[in-house]
This record gives sequence, C-alpha cells and structure tokens, in this order.
Amino acid sequence: MFHNNNNNSVSISVSDDEPDELGRMRIRARRKRKKLGNRRLVRKLLLKYWMLLIIVPALALLVFEATRIARSPSSNTETRNNKADRSRKEPPANLNRLDPTTHVVAGVRERCLKLLPPEKLEQLDIPVEEESSSVPVGEVLYMSESDRSFVGGSVTLSQLRTEDTRFNLFTGNQTFDQRDQSFEVKETLAVHCGFYSVNGGFKISDEDKSYMQGCKVVVSTCAFGGGDDLYQPIGMSEASLKKVCYVAFWDEITLKAQELVERRIGENGFIGKWRVVVVQDLPFADQRLNGKIPKMLSHRLFPQAKYSIWVDSKSQFRRDPLGVLEALLWRTNSLLAISEHGARSSVYDEAKAVVKKNKAKPEEVEVQLNQYRKDGLPEDKRFSGKKALCEASVIVRKHTPVTNLLMCVWFNEVVRFTSRDQLSFPYVLWRLKAFKNINMFPVCTRKDLVNSMGHVRKAKPLQS
Repeated sequence: MFHNNNNNSVSISVSDDEPDELGRMRIRARRKRKKLGNRRLVRKLLLKYWMLLIIVPALALLVFEATRIARSPSSNTETRNNKADRSRKEPPANLNRLDPTTHVVAGVRERCLKLLPPEKLEQLDIPVEEESSSVPVGEVLYMSESDRSFVGGSVTLSQLRTEDTRFNLFTGNQTFDQRDQSFEVKETLAVHCGFYSVNGGFKISDEDKSYMQGCKVVVSTCAFGGGDDLYQPIGMSEASLKKVCYVAFWDEITLKAQELVERRIGENGFIGKWRVVVVQDLPFADQRLNGKIPKMLSHRLFPQAKYSIWVDSKSQFRRDPLGVLEALLWRTNSLLAISEHGARSSVYDEAKAVVKKNKAKPEEVEVQLNQYRKDGLPEDKRFSGKKALCEASVIVRKHTPVTNLLMCVWFNEVVRFTSRDQLSFPYVLWRLKAFKNINMFPVCTRKDLVNSMGHVRKAKPLQS
C-alpha cells in the first residue's frame, strides 16, 4: 500500500484475493461445459439405442410370462372354464314363472289367456276329425324335382334361374307365374313348399324321422347358429305330457354351444322334455332363413300331426298345449292363431322400422314393397276387421290343406324377399282371401303363453 501525504492524492488498493476469484470462475465454466457435454452424449446415446431400451424390457416381460405359464399347466383349462362360466350366466329373472298375465277390461282385471281349470285340462283330448265339404282347398300337392310337368322336361334348376333370389335346391325356383298361381284358391293346388330336391339339404336322421312321424300334436322350436339356450316347457298337464311331442331343432353349432354350458343330449335323444333333432346340411347361408323351415313348414316335418304350436327359441313355453289349442282354436272355431303386432299396424310402417333398426337391407325391403304396391296391397291397417300386422314368435295352428297352403306361400315370400316374416304375412293374408278362420290374439295373450328371455348370444353364420 502506497500513501501520498498530499491532500489531493488518490488512494488505490490492490487485493491479494483477486487471482483466486478468477480461478474459481474458470473452474465453474469448465464444469458447465462438462455438464453440457455429458447431456449431449446422453442425448446422442438415446437417439442411437432407443429401440434397445424398448426391446430389452419387453423381452424380459415375455420371458417372465412364459416362465409363469410353464409353472401353471392347467391355466388353459381354467381359461376355458372361465369362458364357459361367463356364458353360463345367471338364469333370467322370469325363467319358470307361471303367474298369469292380466289386463283390465271394462274396469275389471281379467286374465289375458282364459284356460280351462286344471281338472278340465286333464280331461282334454284331441277332437275327432269331421269331414267337411265346404273347405276352399281340398288338397295341396308339393312340387319336387321329379315333377317334370312343371319344371319343363329336362330343364335343370340352374337353367330356370332368371332372377337374383335365394331359391335353391331346397326351395325349387318358383317363377312369378307360379307365385301368382299359388294364391289361386281351388280344390287341388300344387305349390312350392320346401324339400324340393333330395339334395336340397335339411337332413334328419331316420331315427328322428321315425319319432316325428308318431307326433299328433307338437310343440316345436329351433336354435341354429348357437344363438339361444334351450328352455324347458312348464305348466303342462299330465294328459298333455302323454299326448304332445316337444321337438327342438339344432344344428352342429348349437350342439357345441350347448355342450359348453353342460346341456348334452341323452342317449334317448332328449334333453328334459325336448326331443332334440340335430339337422345336417342346412340349405341357407342365412341362419334366419334356416329357422323359417321348422317355423313355417311343420306340416312337412310332422306329416301325421293334426296340430302344432311354434315357439321362438328366445322364449319359454309355459302353458298346457292342449289347453292352448282349446282356448285359441277350438273355442273360437279358428284354424290359426297368431299374435297381433304390439307397436304397429301397417306393413309399410313396419318396413320403415325394419330398415331403421338394420333388420334388413334397405334395397331388399324396397324391392319387396314395390312388388306389393304393384300387386295392389292396400295401406289398410286392418283386413276383415283384424289387425294386419302380426308378431310371429308364437304360432298355433291346425294342419289343414288351407293352413298348409298359407304357410307354404308365406315361406316362399320370405325366401323371395326378406327374412322379416312380419312384412310378408299381411300380404299373404290379403292374397288368400278365402282364409277367414284366423285368431289374431292381443299382445297380452302372447305374454301369457311364454316367458320371454331375449337372445342369449349372437347366432354364428354357417361356415362356407
């Protein structure tokens, strides 16, 4: 430190710590450059080896899972059992219900289906047939490939095909002229009615055929494609058990689906009260069309039967069959009983609903309705005082030539156009003007006949 005694002198101080401060600054700069370099190196390594960082943990997880599975040999079986358990859901809440369905009439609550009391049900029997000369149709003949008079000599079925339809060897190829002729009610009538060719499909074993030949009254259902379970009928009398056949038609897909939920056909061919008939070689790729065969052609499947009751597979039949025949046919002098539609009355309104709900292709529905308009089907919501539109999940009928004819032409309409049978029923009823003895019962009666379950699973299509 230097001092100048002059009063105007300037004092300058020099610190010995200055070199140390500069050194520390240099060290901090070097550290900062080193950290920056390390970050760049890490970033460079990540960009170069990012795939390894993903693959290595994934391989480690895969090895771990493989080791775990190897230690548990029963895991696959457990998985299958779990799936079966899930498909074997809790029974629907309304399964096995026998309580009557009621409605209010003139302020009084009444039962929708008025069956005879139990003691009278036990005494019911099938009425003795009486010959009648006033029937509009005396005999219905079913066309087949051996019928050369109508197929044109040696002309083959494939050569007859002139339009894009679903007619095949099972149905025969019904022309539009033959379609019109099938509605001409006369004493003897020849119509297409399925089972056209021996090579047409819907094969049933000789043993099952023999059983079906012995049925005089039959309650039938079907489940093709594994879509529904089999519900045991309830509510029948002891007399009905001895006189009525219960027959369920399955295909191989349903057979396997039911075995998964422990429903197996016994050695006697039965599951509970149902005789299960496994059909081979179904004729249609559309399972809904295959289901129309037992639904509409029961007179072809049960040639000796006098009466039949059809029940959709999504329902459980819960009433005495002979009692149902007495209430819906014998008491009302009807030949056929079917439920009114619950929501609509017009086939044209129903067509709009079918398209809106994606139940059929719009272009198919349009073709059908255009043909019906061309044929003159009116917009009327009632025919002969009866609601035109039906809900056909339950069909009760007597097997007579005129009812057999109605079911044949109805089946042909379903094949020609759409599988939504409620669209074609009003048309068939309108065209067969001679058919008068029909009981269009209200919706609440249908609800009394069955416990409705809904479809359990989606039906699988046929494998091509």
